[in-house]
Amino acid sequence: MRSQSNSQQTQCAKRKSLPFHHFPVNPKWHIPSNAECNALWDKYDMPEHIRAHSEQVAHIATTLGKVAVERGLKISVESITASALLHDIAKAYTIEYGGDHAWIGGSIVLSETGNPYVAQGVLHHVHWDWPVDSDLCFLPLAIIYADKRVMHDCVVSLDERFEDLVVRYGKSDKIIENIMKAKVLAKKIEQAFSEQLGISLHEHSFNRGRLV
Repeated sequence: MRSQSNSQQTQCAKRKSLPFHHFPVNPKWHIPSNAECNALWDKYDMPEHIRAHSEQVAHIATTLGKVAVERGLKISVESITASALLHDIAKAYTIEYGGDHAWIGGSIVLSETGNPYVAQGVLHHVHWDWPVDSDLCFLPLAIIYADKRVMHDCVVSLDERFEDLVVRYGKSDKIIENIMKAKVLAKKIEQAFSEQLGISLHEHSFNRGRLV
């Protein structure tokens, strides 16, 4: 039997490095509309300031997705939008009862929509322990990056966002260390998207409807 080509071996290696719950797009999975996402906000009592934050995150993530499509990538922009709108769906629950809002939110979105592709962006928007591969994992990385560019409901640079996180949550050296690790990850994602999309994303305002 002939050995695999170099490109096939590379793709196999990439797939082996993926989290076991990575999912490609499946056209049979329902993608919740903006109205359906808003209805889920109501159902799970999402606070108004979290809704405003989620709208800004969705704007950035959706913009990245649209540029990716223009560059010829096979990206489901609607899935990215839905995942971004729902990424903090469990915030109200965890504020009251505790728990990891990303993990609980991912389970909520999977249960409500039956769409693991949308749910994975919710599940992974806080922690990502795998290679930063924006070709294979565009959606979850877009949600992570967009979330880290929004402070409350304002678009800011990564540096400003993480300075605020240290001020608000840096109660111990261990917490600050984890925040700095998240910053390193966000910088890697920013670099990966910048190279993939041919756009410098550093401190981009995202004020316009599309990137130029």
